[in-house]
Amino acid sequence: MAIIELRNLAKSYRVYQKKEGLLASVRGLFRRQYREVRAVRGIDLDVEQGEFVAFLGPNGAGKTTTLKLLSGVINPTSGTASVMGHVPWKRENAYRRRFALVMGQKNQLWWDLPAQESFRLHQQIYRIEPETFQKTLDELTAMLGMGRLLGQPVRELSLGERMKMELTAALLHSPDVLFLDEPTIGLDVVAQHNIQQFLKYYQQQRKITILLTSHYMKDVGALCKRVVIIAQGQIKYDGSLSGIVDSFSGHKVVTLQLADEQQANGFERFGQVLEVQPPKVTLRIDRRAVPDVLAAILAQHVVDDVAVEDPPLEEVIAEAFSQVDEELRSIADASAGSETAGKA
Repeated sequence: MAIIELRNLAKSYRVYQKKEGLLASVRGLFRRQYREVRAVRGIDLDVEQGEFVAFLGPNGAGKTTTLKLLSGVINPTSGTASVMGHVPWKRENAYRRRFALVMGQKNQLWWDLPAQESFRLHQQIYRIEPETFQKTLDELTAMLGMGRLLGQPVRELSLGERMKMELTAALLHSPDVLFLDEPTIGLDVVAQHNIQQFLKYYQQQRKITILLTSHYMKDVGALCKRVVIIAQGQIKYDGSLSGIVDSFSGHKVVTLQLADEQQANGFERFGQVLEVQPPKVTLRIDRRAVPDVLAAILAQHVVDDVAVEDPPLEEVIAEAFSQVDEELRSIADASAGSETAGKA
């Protein structure tokens, strides 16, 4: 059963177009010009209970806007949404107690106070029983290894430590649904790994539903089996992580370990040479041509070992974004051409 249901959900904004110059500014006081920005354009989405879903897209694609709609921060222009049977923008207390939103670029903790003071405030806001609150806090503190930091002012914590505190604050009331918007943004590799391991363990233990936006593909690869790609406010892919490679990547990465270093030249005729470190050569080859190319290489060179792999996930996602943008531009150009022909 779907715990999150979106049907034709859309959100548009009117943005004031301010022109340069004093005269234009004065005119703008009396006659303002606006343009419509369609942040979300009629998306349909179902998320089952206990799923960990990655919500990906380039900057401005509509990811954060969708999370804000689902958390009730903003109202939609049209369409419907249901999360655990609640309409988010009605902002019912019963719903607020069942979800949490963590935004990597926004703080919910008091900057000059120790995190434990903010946690006490959350206890009162969500009306958490003292025993339950202390038990949950102790569990989260142990899992994140931050007990000694609870009494330290938030402004004195590192970025990774602050994110641990933000996650703790969001999970104190044991939500059933968690929305994460760039939770590892700006973190170093160690901090990213720690947050990933915590989220993976917590989700497996509690079976909560998590919707994650991130530009770090290591987050996605480590945590999510299902991926939704959104571009210009529209969903363009919804499926497995492995399916993205089949859908958007047209090549394989082939690494050859040659028997003789002297043979490591002249491989341009087989494909795009990515790296040459004799006796190792790495090629980028069209996935449909891999069998024929390998047969040709083995017929002409002595090869000790060969590895055929999918390209890095970051590269595949970038290619997916590029293909989607090109598709949308083609649709827009075709639409513009039809309008021009109609006027003529």
